[in-house]
Parts: sequence; C-alpha cells; structure tokens
Amino acid sequence: MNENKRYETQVINDEILEKLSLENRYKLINDNLRTVLNDAQFAFLKQAQDFCVNYERENNITHGPNEDVYDWYPDFGKEGYITRQHSFECIDLNYEEYGMVIDFMRMLAIDSFDPQFAMGTGATDICVNPINAHHDNVSIRLKALKELVTGKETGCLLITEPERGSDAVHQLTLCEEQEDGSFILNGEKIFNTNAPKAKWAVAYATAEKGNGNVMGQFLINTSWEGWSCQRIGIPWVPKLYIGREVLQNLRIPKEYVLGGVGKGREHLFEGLIPERIAIAVRCISECWGALSHAIIYANMRRQFDKEILLFQGVGFSLADLWAKTTALSVSVLKFAEIYDEKFEKYEGNLPDHISRSMVPLASQYKYNCANLSKKVCYEAANLMGGAGVCDNTLMYDYMNISRILEVIGGTKHIQQLIMSRGLRNMFKNL
Repeated sequence: MNENKRYETQVINDEILEKLSLENRYKLINDNLRTVLNDAQFAFLKQAQDFCVNYERENNITHGPNEDVYDWYPDFGKEGYITRQHSFECIDLNYEEYGMVIDFMRMLAIDSFDPQFAMGTGATDICVNPINAHHDNVSIRLKALKELVTGKETGCLLITEPERGSDAVHQLTLCEEQEDGSFILNGEKIFNTNAPKAKWAVAYATAEKGNGNVMGQFLINTSWEGWSCQRIGIPWVPKLYIGREVLQNLRIPKEYVLGGVGKGREHLFEGLIPERIAIAVRCISECWGALSHAIIYANMRRQFDKEILLFQGVGFSLADLWAKTTALSVSVLKFAEIYDEKFEKYEGNLPDHISRSMVPLASQYKYNCANLSKKVCYEAANLMGGAGVCDNTLMYDYMNISRILEVIGGTKHIQQLIMSRGLRNMFKNL
C-alpha cells in the first residue's frame, strides 16, 4: 500500500471522493452555522478551517494509517490551535480570541480535519487547564504550560485507576508528603490519552486510600525515575497512544505541587464543567463531520436512476439527524457563551452557587451530545452503505470515536447519577 494513501482499495468513485474534500465539507458546515454564529465566532472558525485546508494540501496529508498525528502538534500549536480556552497572557501568548466558544470553533475545524488528532488535542487541553489555573507564577509550571499550549509537547491527565473507574474521588494512588515539601507517589493509573507520548502529566493522589478529602494534585515530568507507562490497545483509535501508568516511589518536587493534601478534590471538581462541555463540543463536531460526509454522498450516489437522498428512507432520515444536530449545536453554543460571560465576570473563580448549578447542566450536555453523536455517526455511515464503513473516508473514525466519547469523562450512567442528584439538590432548596 502507498504510504500516502488513505485507503488500501478504492471503493468510492473519483467524482464523489473529490466532492468529499475537506474544503467542501467545511462549506456545508458553514452554511449551517453562519446564521447562529456572530461575526467574530464565524471569522475564527473560518481562520482555523483555512489553516487546516492549507496544511492538509501542503503536507500531502491523506489521514491514512501510516501517518503519525502527533507530528502535527507543533505546527498547530504555533498557530494556537491546540487550545483556545484561555488567553494565556501568563506565558506571553495573549490570544485575542479565546474562551469556551472560541475553543468550540477550534474543535469544529480540527475534528473535520482529523478526528483522532482532535481527540488527542482534547486530552492535552484538560492537562493544560489545571496548570493554567494553579501555576502561581512558578517558572517550571509556566514552562510546562507553554510547551503544551504551543504544541511543543503533549500532555495527559491521570485520574482513572484500574480499580477506580468512574469513582474519581475514592482513589487508591497514594501521596506521602516529605519534610522538604515534596511528595512521593505510589499507585497506578489507566486509560489516559496521550500518556505514552506525553512529557507532562497532571495526576491526582490521596494521603489516605479511598479518602477524597485528602487528595492532592501534582504536575509530573514523565522522564522522572519512578514513572513507567505502557500503551493500551484501543482498536477504535489506532493512531492515539493511551496508557496504563505505574507510579513507583515517584518524587514530586515542591514546585510541581499544584495542590497539596486537601486541595486535590477541589481542583478536580473545578475542572469538571469545562471538561464535560469540551466533550460535548467534540460530540457535536463529530455529528457535523459525519453529516457532512453523508449529505454530500447521498446527493451524488445514484441507485434506481436517482440520487439516494431523494428516497424517503435516506432523505428523511438525514433530515432528522440534521435537525437534531443543529438544535443541540445552538444549545451548547448558548451554554458556552454564558460560561464565558460568567468566567470573565468572576475572573475565573465561579461562585459556588453558580458552579453547583452548572455541574449537572454540563452533565446534561455531555450526556445528550454523546448520545446524539453515537446515533448520528452510526446512522450517517449506515445511510452511505458500504462506503460509510470502509477506509475511504473518515466515517470509520467518526463511528469509533463517537462511542468512546460516551465513556470518557464519566460514562452515561455516571452522568445520569449526577443529574439525578442535581434533581435531589433542587428539591432540598425548596
């Protein structure tokens, strides 16, 4: 197989493959979103899309199996497309366009470019956020932050453990404080995207097994003695490196402690809202990526002497998926706008009553968007027939990742648990 080919055997004819170009898929997405985005939002979306189109063309990227998505990080980071949730003035980047909404636009562009690459940048993003929130102007933390944001290095977040999946609070990984303010970490983490490739990791550990009230938060350089990581085989994302880590007498110097004993839980929960909204945004982006493929294909593929879109079974089904995606896109956009407004008003420190209200809301969006993404990506591929499940397009990635997105960041059942507790808390306030 040619190293630069997307597929092993061509299934879709040349005319349709050409029409399924990244540029055309962007045009279709933009026609849907230009009426709900303001000028600044749409301009940034177009800017990111133009970069992706040019980058794909100039580097002869086919998104084939032999390409390493991690090679693209420095180039995207140089343009500010690894994360845009913050302005990052503390590391002299001073992005003018930033926030949850702008990061939504970034993800819309990046996910259509390459879904696996987009998922990897999302994992770096959730490593960036706690460092940005708790760097305290410590030089090594600022160095790590800049390397991650600019794409010079990749990052990962270590929460999940082999025996602690969705239960993120009652962790078993131990942290033992030393006289000089450093900590010794011992334990295991698992299912951490980017970990085998990452230079920087943010990890949680507890001073007492199973006690969430004595958790700490730590920045780790993965070159240190005491860190070991093995890659886990996740066939749905063959280009991503997802790890199982063993921390054995891993010493964390004092300046790498983002939150000491008793601060870890607080830091963990402050990141839940942006993390879950970021996953919801990725799910919406997956929907648009899958829909753009299926709509173009259904308008060109002919069977029984007419385009298959004109058959009710195809056209009506696509219309239903389209309508649901548009509606949820607008809803997530509105939440992101409100979050940005509150975040700016309170200078990054949301009051407890607002944060508590937003947590179940973020779970609702993560839950609904993941559910819709799973449905849209599968149904869109199904409507394309064999063309939707072969390796000629990115549809295979969309189907696979849409299922993973329902698991990461808390499974759908955990989101239901959070939402049900939210209902209980609302009742208690009556």
